[in-house]
Amino acid sequence: MRTTPPTVADLRSWKGQRQLANVYVESLEEAEAASEAGIDIVTVQDTIMGPEFRRAAPGAFIVVGIDYGVSAVTTDDYLRAGFEALNGGGDAVWSAAGLATIARMRDEGLPVVGHVGLIPPRRTWTGGFKAVGRTASSALEVWAATKALEQAGAFAAEIEVVPAPVATAISQRTSLVMISMGSGSGCDAQYLFSTDILGTNTGHVPRHAKQYADLEAERIRLQQLRVDAFSAYGHDVASGAFPDASRLVDIDDKELAAFLSSLA
Repeated sequence: MRTTPPTVADLRSWKGQRQLANVYVESLEEAEAASEAGIDIVTVQDTIMGPEFRRAAPGAFIVVGIDYGVSAVTTDDYLRAGFEALNGGGDAVWSAAGLATIARMRDEGLPVVGHVGLIPPRRTWTGGFKAVGRTASSALEVWAATKALEQAGAFAAEIEVVPAPVATAISQRTSLVMISMGSGSGCDAQYLFSTDILGTNTGHVPRHAKQYADLEAERIRLQQLRVDAFSAYGHDVASGAFPDASRLVDIDDKELAAFLSSLA
């Protein structure tokens, strides 16, 4: 297990050399587990990021997601959030902000991961939650967006739900570290959410996701154990079985008699 995180320079040097694993985590426990498992990149939402995540995942490259249009709106907002993320232990920020904002962050030395393909906060422009780049014209738009991010100064980009041959061709023609979410192994990294990996996602499971554990079933089992234990306790209280003599302290008979006499 790594004890120090890779750098932007490391990730760039690994482009085309090895596949990186990227996991979006939602808790310190998940961050710690991902780091211990050797996951290269851990993504954490800015609303929960803090120095404790750096301590939990000392060997992972931490990308802090700046919530689009919520945590930040103006360029100054993004700059402030970006520096807070890095000062809090992050190594880079994810941003779906405009190119001028990304360029401004890059000018200040903030490593930025952009986003192309299906961009959930901007999905209305591409038809909702659906694949992007399935026609030549749409694929060229993804390519143009990738080059624009490269020119703006981003060092990496998430490429989401783009046909694998298109994503591969783009990855081979850009200096950006391309992080695939459902866009194939021709990119430089593979990205999944912990909820899908761990089986805690109770909503829609995307096509590109793969479940490796069933923690939701375990959560349900543990919850039933809680209910059973509380029910048994309540039954014992109602029946007088709890508390029994073994759980109580005693008092010498003479001392008790003296106490009761004093009360009288």
